[in-house]
Amino acid sequence: MRKPGKTYFASDFHLGVDGQLSSREREQKIVRWLDFIKADADAIYLVGDVFDFWFEYQTVVPKGYVRLLGKLAELRDAGIAIYFFTGNHDMWMFRYFEEEFGIPIYRKPIVREIYGKTFFIGHGDGLGPGDHGYKFLKKVFANPVCQWLFERLHPNFGVSLASYWSRKSRSVQPVGKEFYGEDKEWLIIYSNQKLETTPADYFVFGHRHLPINHVLKNGTSRYINLGDWLFDYAYAVFDGQNMELQFFENGAGKVFGNQNLTNKPAEP
Repeated sequence: MRKPGKTYFASDFHLGVDGQLSSREREQKIVRWLDFIKADADAIYLVGDVFDFWFEYQTVVPKGYVRLLGKLAELRDAGIAIYFFTGNHDMWMFRYFEEEFGIPIYRKPIVREIYGKTFFIGHGDGLGPGDHGYKFLKKVFANPVCQWLFERLHPNFGVSLASYWSRKSRSVQPVGKEFYGEDKEWLIIYSNQKLETTPADYFVFGHRHLPINHVLKNGTSRYINLGDWLFDYAYAVFDGQNMELQFFENGAGKVFGNQNLTNKPAEP
């Protein structure tokens, strides 16, 4: 039996679009990271936008990503728990991961106790104040009728069209690498509000594409944003007592927030 180990969190790989590295090179880097952590990983949380676009037809899934999918299968066969959250770019993930790998899919934030600490975990899209246009669009995309209509498109056309609009929906340049402050970071605002009903120790999100470690208004709970793998190569690790952000290989190494720390890259 495996000894209890560490819990790892990562998000926003955005496989399928190039960043600092090509998508293929980034996939290879992610696989190296999974090899790096597998020796002591008790669980891995992939917190959304792993793929820049994903849609599952009844008998077809998007082409590619075989290195990542094979590594996930290997880790699951080794007994490592993996949990997958849909993001705004891969919300059309249905049952393939559950049926093929035994990896549960979460479409909304969850509350999870890990070694006596309470974690509130979600991708982060559509939470907090503002962004009403996207919140409406998300409801449209999540509508079963809309999904059924899209499935009627041939995969050659449907996947190509959706991938094009997915790439157009946000820049892949390293812009916005700025912490706006507690009163303007919408996921900090959301976390502080959520504390009133869900007194979690850690609020863990992706989506923001900025590594953030921020103590919330109660002075003890922390908001952790996982950054991205387009440029940062950031991830979080919880060892049962402490939670910290780290950077793989030549990651950016800068953590924002009121715990403004610069962590050393994690080298294999």
